[in-house]
Amino acid sequence: MAKTTIVIPNWNGKAYLEDCLSSVFQQEGGAPEVILVDNGSEDESVSYVKEHYPAVKLIEFSQNTGFCKAVNAGIKAAGTEYVLLLNNDTKADRCFLRRMEERIGQSEKIFSASGKMLSMKEPEYVDDAGDYYCALGWAFAEGKGKPDSPAYSHAKKIFAACGGAAIYRRKVFEEIGYFDEEHFAYLEDIDIGYRAKIYGYINVFEPSAVVFHAGSATSGSKYNEWKVNFSSRNSIYIVRKNMPLLQIVINLPFLAAGFLIKTLFFVKKGFGGTYIKGLWEGVKLAGSKKGREKRVKFKINHLKNYIVIQWELWSNIFRRFGSGK
Repeated sequence: MAKTTIVIPNWNGKAYLEDCLSSVFQQEGGAPEVILVDNGSEDESVSYVKEHYPAVKLIEFSQNTGFCKAVNAGIKAAGTEYVLLLNNDTKADRCFLRRMEERIGQSEKIFSASGKMLSMKEPEYVDDAGDYYCALGWAFAEGKGKPDSPAYSHAKKIFAACGGAAIYRRKVFEEIGYFDEEHFAYLEDIDIGYRAKIYGYINVFEPSAVVFHAGSATSGSKYNEWKVNFSSRNSIYIVRKNMPLLQIVINLPFLAAGFLIKTLFFVKKGFGGTYIKGLWEGVKLAGSKKGREKRVKFKINHLKNYIVIQWELWSNIFRRFGSGK
């Protein structure tokens, strides 16, 4: 019986589906259960999958509901012990699934395991070797854009798994909640990993599980209005949602500096107004009824976990300006 269901969110990704799905169905040990969640594509993605990959279970939305709602639908439809989220613009190595299952199976305390993502066009370069979050309010992928090297070939604990190629222990979602659909897209994987850490789980990186990633297949570029707006909005929301008030006060000087630096960066890139607008939208979301309801309630039995997380938030500043990018 299959241990894992692979969930692939899709929005107008027909051009990438042949590479993605063919690699999934060529995995060692046979084809896994695959669910493709289509977010109202207008490029014949659904008809292509029905014709060429009839074994794929399809969940269809009439419009783009965002990454979070799509993957939540797939996770809830899965009946396996693990669920693996995979971007539609990826191509998985043949032993990818086996190695991900082996890694997450090492401990019941592992909530998620992230694979190594390499650039599709330039596979000698790293796209993601583990996601981190720091006290500046910044999330970053270690090694992004750097040549692959032994430095990115060690299994390790990370802050959160990148949702583009990550395996999750499905039953934990019932304890900590699913992906927060208020995010729509961006930082939702940091948020779910953060929440799991508050509950005492860990997230890990497995370098032997490799996928090749095209990158920016949906949003179209590294920086654009849509991406900058949602990223800045969610960067405020994630702080208020996961940090108790005292922790926010402790981190306030770092957060203020981080958001100021980002504002100046995006002003230089021509997206200053978009970034500031997104920050304000994040403040409003965090203070809204929905935002307040989504806050992680502080529990005294989680105090040790908050202390560990705080140490990571500080130490990850040094990681960001060291090997991260």
